[in-house]
Amino acid sequence: MPHKKVLLIGPLPEPTTGVSLANQVVSSVLKNEGYNVTEVNTSFSYLDEELGVFSFKKLWHNLKYNTQAFKVFSNHIIYFTPGQTFFGVLKYAVFIVFAALSRKRIITHIHGNHLGTAYHQMSGIRRWVTKKLMSLSSDGIVLSESLKPNLTPFLDEKNIHILPNFAQEYLKTDITKDYASPRFIYLSNLMQEKGIIIFLKALLELQNQNISYQAQIGGAVTKEMWMQVKPLLLQLKNVDYKGVVMGEEKKALFEWGNVFVLPTYYKMEGQPISILEAMATGSLIITTTQGGIPDIIKNGEQGLFVEKQNVEDLVLKMKSIASNPKIISDIGVKNQVHFSENFTMKAFTSRLITIFRK
Repeated sequence: MPHKKVLLIGPLPEPTTGVSLANQVVSSVLKNEGYNVTEVNTSFSYLDEELGVFSFKKLWHNLKYNTQAFKVFSNHIIYFTPGQTFFGVLKYAVFIVFAALSRKRIITHIHGNHLGTAYHQMSGIRRWVTKKLMSLSSDGIVLSESLKPNLTPFLDEKNIHILPNFAQEYLKTDITKDYASPRFIYLSNLMQEKGIIIFLKALLELQNQNISYQAQIGGAVTKEMWMQVKPLLLQLKNVDYKGVVMGEEKKALFEWGNVFVLPTYYKMEGQPISILEAMATGSLIITTTQGGIPDIIKNGEQGLFVEKQNVEDLVLKMKSIASNPKIISDIGVKNQVHFSENFTMKAFTSRLITIFRK
């Protein structure tokens, strides 16, 4: 039997986000396994913090890539990563309807923990349309067990598969880790809900209390957000903003750091790849219980949880870490083992191909 043809519809780098990176890896994995993959890239060319908010610019962008909907007919499997709002689903409607009418297998991959909440808050035509479109999928994928309720309103649970995220192998190859003193790192888009301002304010408080540390930050930032970030960075003495980091620059950031901080309260948070990358490279994790994070992080084992939007709690946890570097090294080394047992590319590939071959 010839290998199946797959139409992958969703955001791809650039800009780099958790979803766009995951889609890029899915495409690469499928191609390596002999699948013929066609891509429809739905990414904006810039970082967009107003997810789920209608605009005419977005409408025009969506109309342009919907002209490729005819590609559905020449493929066997339609794989898409919808947004987690009404408009996030609606923008794929033409692809979904064409796929359903031509009896294609539709695989929906949800990269967060907001769609279920958004659906239950909908009413009227929005709720009806969302239900109809999402229920046309043959199979659904979520990142972890606790995220299944995002698809149970639309699919039988037997058709909902768990596919944890991953970290790329090159990040942990031939790295040298220094645990002598705390080196805090943040890697994510510099968004309000990802906790960047909370992190910077915590660093400023540590500096004011004469707590010794170093920090590096990587990630894209909008012009509007930079107006909030820049004044805080200018006050910090031992913090280096690296901008967008990829490839070897990203590896260098993770190799340099030993405490990864992501105080996220992002409403669409799923299972941040950056947390898995930090574990793979031997860092202790400081984060929140947002989304599916508690499925991959246990408080006191892989790191520490902090209260959402609470600068004081973050300062307290960072101070406790700074005063005891041995905790950093002990947990960091254990995290490398935890990663190797659960979140490697080999494990991701095996799980993904099992789903596609169902």
